[in-house]
Amino acid sequence: MKETGGGNRLRAARQMVRTNLLLGVDFAPLGKPPASNEAPAAPGLAATSRQDTGSTGRRARTASHKQKMLDELRERHDRECPHCTTATAHTQTVFGEGNPEARLVFVGEAPGAEEDRTGRPFVGRAGELLNKMIAAMGLQREEVYIANVLKSRPPDNATPTPAEVMKCAPYLTEQLKIIAPQVIVALGAPAAKFLLDTTQGITSLRGSWHSCRLGDLEIPVMPTSHPAYLLRKYTPEERGKVWSDLQAVMKRLAEADR
Repeated sequence: MKETGGGNRLRAARQMVRTNLLLGVDFAPLGKPPASNEAPAAPGLAATSRQDTGSTGRRARTASHKQKMLDELRERHDRECPHCTTATAHTQTVFGEGNPEARLVFVGEAPGAEEDRTGRPFVGRAGELLNKMIAAMGLQREEVYIANVLKSRPPDNATPTPAEVMKCAPYLTEQLKIIAPQVIVALGAPAAKFLLDTTQGITSLRGSWHSCRLGDLEIPVMPTSHPAYLLRKYTPEERGKVWSDLQAVMKRLAEADR
C-alpha cells in the first residue's frame, strides 16, 4: 500500500529518533529533518536486497578473491613500503579492515596509539565515534571498509608529512582499486588532499561531492571532518555539518540501488 505524506513524515521522524539514539542524542543536529519527507534508505539493507537476486556462490568467490588480493597487498606493503619499513615510531602496521566488497570506504589519515597497539584502524575514541556515525547511516562496521593514508603511526601522532604520504599512500590506492567502492568518505584534510590531489583544506572541501580517479575507476568522494576533530570541537554546528555530509552519502548509495 502506498504511504501517505503523513506516513512518510512519520517514518522520517522515526529515523531521526533512531539516529539520535545511536549517536548518543548529541551528534545528529536535533530538529533538522532529512532533505526530503522520506527518510534516506539504509544502504546496507538495500545492498542486501539487491545481492539476494544474484548468485551466492559467485559473490562468495568474488569476495574471497578480493580478500586474497588484499592479504597479498598487505604482505607486500609490510615487506616493501619505503616509509613503514624505515619508520621507527610504531610497533606494527595498521593496514585496514572490513568488507572486501564494500560499497562504502572510510579513509583516515594515520593510526593512533590504540590502533598501533591493536593493529586495527579506528578503535580509539575517534573510532568509537566513527562506529556511531556508521550505525546512524543504517550500516554496520563489518559492511564498510576502513583504512588510513599512512599504515604506521607517526611520531607523537603528528600529521603525515607530504614525504610520508608519497611513500606509503600508493598502497592505499591499490587497496581502493581492489575494493572498487561506490563511494569514499575522506575523514580529514590529509585523506582528502591525497585522494583529490589538492592543497585545499577540509573546510572548503567538505559538503560537496568530488571525484577520485584510480586508473580506470572514477569514484565519488565526500570529504568531511575527522572524528578526532569532532571530539575536540564537539559543537552542534560541527556535528550538523558532518551529519549533513553523511546524509548526502546515504542518498548517493540509495540512488545507486534504483
